Amino acid sequence: MSKAQRATVAEALGQGPQDFDPLPVEQMRSDFAELMAQFPVPKVRTSDTVLGERPAVLVEPEGETRPGTILYFHGGSFSLGSPRTAMGLTASLVTRTGLRALSLDYRLAPEHPFPAAIEDCLAAYRALLDDGLRPESVAFAGDSAGGGLTVTTALAAKRAGMPVPGAIVAFSPGLDHTRSGASMAGKAGIDPFFTPEGMAHSGDLYLAGQDPNQELLAPAVLADLTGFPPLLLQVGTNELLLDDSVRLAERARNAEVDIILDVTAGVPHVFQSFVGRLDEADHALDRAALFLTQHLGA
Repeated sequence: MSKAQRATVAEALGQGPQDFDPLPVEQMRSDFAELMAQFPVPKVRTSDTVLGERPAVLVEPEGETRPGTILYFHGGSFSLGSPRTAMGLTASLVTRTGLRALSLDYRLAPEHPFPAAIEDCLAAYRALLDDGLRPESVAFAGDSAGGGLTVTTALAAKRAGMPVPGAIVAFSPGLDHTRSGASMAGKAGIDPFFTPEGMAHSGDLYLAGQDPNQELLAPAVLADLTGFPPLLLQVGTNELLLDDSVRLAERARNAEVDIILDVTAGVPHVFQSFVGRLDEADHALDRAALFLTQHLGA
């Protein structure tokens, strides 16, 4: 394990946010885009497209493209981000798997609170099926809020009588708007990116006063995962969101769903972004790529 690299990343991130100071959402979006632009993007071919009446970016490997499609949902606390801010992660999966990806620009809160993002992700998936793709040839993947959307979109598909995708990969997913996981308090002051107060604020933007005690808002504690496809959840021990993945994995196990809970010690939220700087990031992406090719290989 790369203790020296982890120490370097931890030093660069510092102690993290100790006091929460809410900023205008447009400034948060600009700051987030600037942050994510610092992470490397492997060489891929990209083109703008439309999927389910929302903008999207088609990401393809430079060489031969294998059969199968990754539908990618970007992170950003449901109120920030775009396919461009997640391009490093999306392109890393594409180059490692040889699969194409479609990264969706779903609607953001507070202008479009819950369930707008889920509706957009479901419409994008429906559009792929309407184009003739077999559900078992599609994988949902995403990070942070987008990781949560991989699960809630699959739940919404079940509710709509649609088939679930062939696999789900979620990096540091947000899966509980009740914020009831033990790590929300236990990792406070350790997580270099988030505070409980900050997460409550971003959650309020998404909820817009709605009750978080709903399956599509708190799948880690309320979801019926019966019939779900194989799941890979990757998370770090230095995250407020750690127990979101731990508890969803338990629900998946109880529902007889194939589940891999992949926990890496001493790394921050969406540590896979640190590809090239942190061996654990490269190794985690390698494992995610293997999972995807195994489950979409048929």
